[in-house]
Amino acid sequence: MNMRSLPTGSRALAALALCTVASMSVAQSSAPPEAIPAAPATATPAAAAPAAGASAPVTLSDLSWLAGCWRGNVNQREFREHWLPLRGNLLVGAGHTVTQDRTQDFEYVRIEPRADGLHYVTQPSGGRETAFRFVDRQMDGPDSVFTFANDAQEFPRRIVYRRGSEGWLYIHVEGRVQGEERKVIYPLRRIDCETGDIVAQ
Repeated sequence: MNMRSLPTGSRALAALALCTVASMSVAQSSAPPEAIPAAPATATPAAAAPAAGASAPVTLSDLSWLAGCWRGNVNQREFREHWLPLRGNLLVGAGHTVTQDRTQDFEYVRIEPRADGLHYVTQPSGGRETAFRFVDRQMDGPDSVFTFANDAQEFPRRIVYRRGSEGWLYIHVEGRVQGEERKVIYPLRRIDCETGDIVAQ
């Protein structure tokens, strides 16, 4: 999801993050009851190292369902993520946020295997890369919840991809702002990449 790293001690950026949390954390919608069929893997991925609390090793194929286009709207902001199919042991995506027909943010993202497991690597608006290591996968009813973390950062510290049902995706951006836990939730729906129509599956 389109995000910038929040430097510790930056009051202006902290205030911006707090405003974003206030406006977007209420946007989470209830996911319908049926799960989305998993997309087929197109490559043989490397396994992530098991982390404390993880039920089983996770591979890139477990995240191949991300392939395609996703869109959400909150407070006149339209945010999208587009993910290419799994190829060459890598998932590659891009994010774009538009407010009143003007680009607010963009981001390049990839999920890749490293020696210590899977990493979610983000480069927002052409800035420096930040990597979040996969630490957990949980089932919450029909939803699959994948968590990536970077404890060296205050905000964002955790990136959570929650795969809901009927084409829903919830991206949680979590961490600490001015010493308090904060969470921003981006609700997205799977869409047809060309027409923009919702794909409920």
